[in-house]
Amino acid sequence: MAAADFLVVLSDVMLRWLIMYFPVSFLDITYVCSLVTVLIPATTMNSVWLTVAFTFDRFVAICCQQLKTNYCTEKTAIMIIVTVSMLSYIESIPWYFKFQSRYIFNNLPWFCVIKPDYYTSIFWVSYGIFHRVLSPLLPFVIILVLNTLTVRHVFIASKARRRLQKDSDSEKPSDPEMDKRRKSIILLFTISGSFIILWSPYNTCFLYQRIALMFEYPPLSPAAGTIGYLLQLLSTCTNTCIYTVTQTQFREQLKVVVKIPFTLIFKSKQLM
Repeated sequence: MAAADFLVVLSDVMLRWLIMYFPVSFLDITYVCSLVTVLIPATTMNSVWLTVAFTFDRFVAICCQQLKTNYCTEKTAIMIIVTVSMLSYIESIPWYFKFQSRYIFNNLPWFCVIKPDYYTSIFWVSYGIFHRVLSPLLPFVIILVLNTLTVRHVFIASKARRRLQKDSDSEKPSDPEMDKRRKSIILLFTISGSFIILWSPYNTCFLYQRIALMFEYPPLSPAAGTIGYLLQLLSTCTNTCIYTVTQTQFREQLKVVVKIPFTLIFKSKQLM
């Protein structure tokens, strides 16, 4: 999830702004800017659906004890990550054909101009709606439902365990199982909760724009759309920060990655 979010920052922030503020570079070649247009929604969808996968994983681990043994394994996690990533990039391929070149110089097409049939074609209209449903409307609903079911299960289980402990006159100061569940709930709600909060303005702007077109309501101000877009981008930075703060193994592996360049430099100096 942290790697997927980092790819969003690279494509949707760095590459997009490089194209905007550094005109007439290799990024303005039609093939390149079309590829960037594919990477932006693909990386975003990958990040969104990995958040959904994580939410479902926590739901199974907490609420479905029989399924947990077979589902919550490293092999399943790898399969889910690879599948979600591949489908995210495959689904975004049609965006590559959205543009045409503005002109050709030295047999090389330059700049990306939206094709005229993009606004009238039934395919593009249908695909645009389908893409928006997949990211982020459907994930938004799935995360809300799974979190509600998870909280309900934990609340019922907690009441039952407290009742059993009371009946057995247990004097144990803490319950290790409930402490474990509490930590899982905190991590779950920190990640999926930040996703819901930061994506809500973007979803609201998107739905209002569609309703405004249908019923001829006044459009939103550009500032509202910009704020929603910035908060949506901010959501791609939160998972890495959350893992860094809460997960000991993630911090240890991050330290190893940071030390690799310095280790290589130190070894090269020793060889010299």
